[in-house]
Formats: sequence, structure tokens, C-alpha cells
Amino acid sequence: MPFKNISACVFDAYGTLLDLNSASMRCHDELGDKAQPLAELWRAKQLQYTWLRSLMGKHADFREVTESSLDFSMQTLGLDDASLRARLLEFFEVLAPYAEVKPMLEDLRKAGMKTAILSNGSPEMLKNATTSAGIDGLLNMVLSVEEVGVYKPSPKVYQLAVDRLSIPAENICFVSANGWDAAGASAFGFQVAWINRAGQAGERLGFPPKAELKDLSGLAELIS
Repeated sequence: MPFKNISACVFDAYGTLLDLNSASMRCHDELGDKAQPLAELWRAKQLQYTWLRSLMGKHADFREVTESSLDFSMQTLGLDDASLRARLLEFFEVLAPYAEVKPMLEDLRKAGMKTAILSNGSPEMLKNATTSAGIDGLLNMVLSVEEVGVYKPSPKVYQLAVDRLSIPAENICFVSANGWDAAGASAFGFQVAWINRAGQAGERLGFPPKAELKDLSGLAELIS
């Protein structure tokens, strides 16, 4: 088994526990065949803005980044609808969890594993998301990059989990569906599980994950 001496399991939130497509899909009647392109462009630009702001040293919280990236995406796709924009942002606050998330967290907690989220999301956004997903009671801690003022994959973000959990990096299993995040966490020193939902090619950064899974359903058995 690739994982040894794990004391805590730390999760990325967006795309890992929470389905990023669910906001656009809830507006499918208005968006039609632009629903999926909007979801994909919105996410891509959202990530680009986090990386660019980190490099520029011009931090803004994730809600502002999310709004800015949505505005870019809607304009690019020719969508000029203030009401639709408001609904999309509202639905992003309460993204649906993937079906296997709650049972997986319950299994980890039963096994005595500490569980936490380490996310780019702002504290209020994460509170709204975990509450609406019904998983807030299954987490020991929810950590936001706002505590350090820079986005992943900065080592300062991953260090936050080590400091707040008081557990060495090598005893933490970090779980992300984002290949770049998995690589960043692996470079930092976490034992990493990459949830490759889309069957993507692995990143060529020199810091591979210890395990690659199609979803979260087998995670508890792998690390417990």
C-alpha cells in the first residue's frame, strides 16, 4: 500500500469534494448548449486569476476571483444577463457534493482519522458549501488560504495544514482532483492521492502523487 502512518486526511474542496459543474447545470434552461463551455471556462479563468494574483502579489479573496472569472467567461460567451449572473454566483456558494463524499468521510471518521479541508475558498464560502453539502459535521477543520494571503500551490498554504493540525507533512494524506494541486502538495511533502475524475494525463512537474483514483470511494480503505 502506498500510504503509511497517516494521521490526517486533508482535502481540496472545489472539484474534489464539490462538483464545480453543478452551478452551471442548475441554470441549464437559460444557458442551453453554453452550460458546459461556461463551466469549463469559468473554472479555467478562476484558476488563472489565483495564480496570477499570487505571482503579482495582489491578493483578492476567492469570492472576488470567482466573480471576476465569471464576468470574463460570460462576456466571452456573449452572455449579458445580470439575473443569470446573480443565480450562478448564488449556486456556486452551494455546490453539490459528489455522491461518494459523505460515505467516504463517514468511513474515515469511523476509522479515527482526522479530516480537514484546505481550500482556496474564503471562510464564508467554505462554511456555506460544507453546510449545504451536509459534511460540516464530518470535518475536524476547514482551512482557507485567507489565513496566509496567497493561493495554492504556494508552500505557505500547505504549511497551514501542518501548523493547524500539528501533524508533520509526511503523516498527512492530501487529496485533490486538481493535478497541479496534487503536484504542489507532493512537492511540499504530503502523501498525495490524486482523484483523476476526468481521466487526464498526469502533470509533468516531477512530483507525482502516491496514488491515482477515479473517485473518492476507495480512499478510506487505502489509507486507514
